[in-house]
Formats: sequence, structure tokens, C-alpha cells
Amino acid sequence: MNFKRRATAAAAVLAVAGAGLATVQATAEATQPEAAAHSGPKACPDLTVTKGWYGENRARLQRMIDAYGHCGPRRHQGGAKPVATFDWDNTVIKNDIGDATMFWLLRHGKIRTPKSGDWHTTSRYLTDPAATALAKACPATRTTLPTHRNTACADEILSVYSEGTTASGKAAFAGFDHRRMEPQYAWLAQLTRGWTTRQVEQFAAAAREANLAAPVGTEQRVGTHKVTGWVRYYDQQRDLIRTLKKAGFDVYVVSASPEPVAEVWGRSVGIDARHTLGIRNVTAHGKHTAHLKGCGTVRDGDDSMITYIDGKRCWINKEIFGVRGAAAEKAQPAAKRQVFAAGDSDTDVSFLRDATGLRLVLNRNKNELMCRAYENGDGRWLVNPMFIEPKGKKTDPYPCASTGYTERDGGQGPVRRADGSVIPDQKDTVHGPATPSPAS
Repeated sequence: MNFKRRATAAAAVLAVAGAGLATVQATAEATQPEAAAHSGPKACPDLTVTKGWYGENRARLQRMIDAYGHCGPRRHQGGAKPVATFDWDNTVIKNDIGDATMFWLLRHGKIRTPKSGDWHTTSRYLTDPAATALAKACPATRTTLPTHRNTACADEILSVYSEGTTASGKAAFAGFDHRRMEPQYAWLAQLTRGWTTRQVEQFAAAAREANLAAPVGTEQRVGTHKVTGWVRYYDQQRDLIRTLKKAGFDVYVVSASPEPVAEVWGRSVGIDARHTLGIRNVTAHGKHTAHLKGCGTVRDGDDSMITYIDGKRCWINKEIFGVRGAAAEKAQPAAKRQVFAAGDSDTDVSFLRDATGLRLVLNRNKNELMCRAYENGDGRWLVNPMFIEPKGKKTDPYPCASTGYTERDGGQGPVRRADGSVIPDQKDTVHGPATPSPAS
């Protein structure tokens, strides 16, 4: 089907959609970058999975591929490939590989005892109450902690990691920049201290095998708690990544999980180590330390920036586009930005905003991301329900004009456009079916 016929079909669908997002997309369609798709014989590969895509999302993704792929009129000159960047957890898969790995480490007693028993050595942001609680629950009597048997130790580590608090409810982390660091995520990478990268990959592979084999909905026990015990790849995202690569895109995964863990999971969708960005440990004598690699103005070992919100932008600029120093922390000119990006959380908002072509958002009801996606000021945002267990409609509007944005100090404020103006509250219009009420 040529573009003229596609556009006509798209207009017909959008005319009856009725949703606010669809109306915005229809209005902006004529100015979209993918609208310049090649009108001659079709040479770019086609997406093959049709189930699960909302409205015109699949069609618009196809037009982007047709426009920017090796056969399209917007293909990059001089041999440079168009870049596509994907978040991983709940974007390419359902559930979280960082969680899966942490749960496996705890269930198998693979976390090493901190140096001198001092838990402050595992994170510069760990609070005194957290360090004290961990030391009490996890006596430093062995090289590795027996969390597969010591439920009190497992429970304390699990609480600090999952909730950001001690088991008694005291804050576990403090003093960090909330736009470039999530110390709970970083802590998983830091707790791989003492293992080699190869060993961490083996742990991740074992966790992957167990979570893929478990039936959907499986729970597993860690300490005295039940936690998620299954993961699934999204067929739609496998198909999208495969099609982008066949069309000549350079496709990367940018994850807030440890990089060796993301590498293990990315292989089955054709993403190799060179195309995987995640939290990187500083190594010594071939083993991970509790210190982290830096980006931009953050030096290795400062441990103050990971692949999280603005940190994802920095690592993309540094590792994909070769931007160094303070400039890596800023949005780059269009020629040094990804054409396409996909994500599901506020963690992803900065690198999604940088995408020059289309931005795919899986709706998990995350305030800042959904405010920007639904406002859709430049017509490049696509919102889709999650492909597995999609969330139902959010009853209240997203608080874009008041508390939708997380400040660097952790405070809440309005979500602003690039010109400083405030985005008004947005209704949730692209979602899964309503969740049935429990039987009374």
C-alpha cells in the first residue's frame, strides 16, 4: 500500500476513534517525520505482529521505518545509521530483570558480606539507620551472606532494595539527585561486589531461565515475603526490534539494571553487548567493586549518576554519539539524537523527549511521562497499553500542573514544556480494559 492510501485509511480510523490522543495525532499527521515515507515500490521490511497495538500506532511505526530505513527518503547519508533506543523493563519485557536477579541472589545466598561488615561501603547514599539494621540482620560471619536460610537478613535487604526503607520503615537512602540517580537500582549493581562480570552474567542467566519457565502469575518466596517470579518477552517488541534492525537502524537497549544483566536478557532479541547500556561497575583485579562508572561531569567512582532519567540521556550521548564532558548531559542537535525511542516510566522521559521521529510509551500510569505523552505537543508521541496485563483506566487526571514532575531534590512540581509553560492535567485515554471489582 502506498503512503497516500495509508494516510486515507489512517484518517478514516482516526475520525471515529474519539479519543483525545487520537485527535491530536490526526491533527499533527501532516507534519510528522514519518509522513515522508517512500512512495515507490516497497523495499523496507514490514512489522508482522498485529495484535496488541492501539489505534494507528503500528501503522505510524511502519511509516517511520519506511521513511528512515535503508530504503527510505530520510535514510542517513554518509553511512550513518538511524538510531533506535529502548528501555528494557516493562518496555521490551513484562516485569523487571533487576528484581528477578536480586531475588535470585537472595534465594541462592550470592551476596557478599560488606567490607568490615560496614554496609555504608555498599552505597554512599545509605542512611545510618539502614546500615545499622542491615548489620544487625546480616552478621558478618561468612564471605557470602546465607540469605537463602537467614530470612531476617533476606527480609532486610529486600526491604531496602524494593521499598527504599528498612524493615521497620526508616528511610534507607538520602542525599541523591533524583533526576540522575535511583540508589535502590544502583544498589543491586553495587551488591555484585566481589564477583566477576562473567559470574554476574551466570547469575542473571539462571534467574532468566527460572523466570521464563515459571507460569504467568507465579510468585516466589524471598525471606518471609512473596515476590514476582515470572517474566515474559513482548512479541510486539521482538518484532519491532527485528524489523528496525532489518531496515538498517542501529538498535540499543538502555536499562537502569546492571549492564551484564541487561546483556544476558538482550541477546534473545538480537541486542549484543556493544548495543547494551546499563549500570556499569568499576572493576578491580577483574572483579566488580561497589563503585560505579560515571558520565558527563561525574567521574568514575563518584557513584552519583546511573542510566536513570537524565543519566540515560548522558549515557546515550556518550556511548552512542561520542559526546564527552558536560555536553553529554544536555540534549544534542537533531543530527546527534536517536530517531526512535521506547519506554514505560519516568525513568525514560529524558531520552524519549530527545527522539526526533517517534516516541513509543507503554502506559504504566507514570505521572511525568504520561503528562508529556498525552499532551503530545509535537505530535510524535505514541501511547499504547502494556501488551501483557495492561493497566485499566486511571480514574483521576494526571497531576501535570501541580505535582507531576520530580525535582532534583525529590520535591514535586508542575511538568513544564521546553519553553517553561506548564502542561495542564491530562486524562488517561489509552489503557486496558476495566479491572473487574472483587466479588462481595
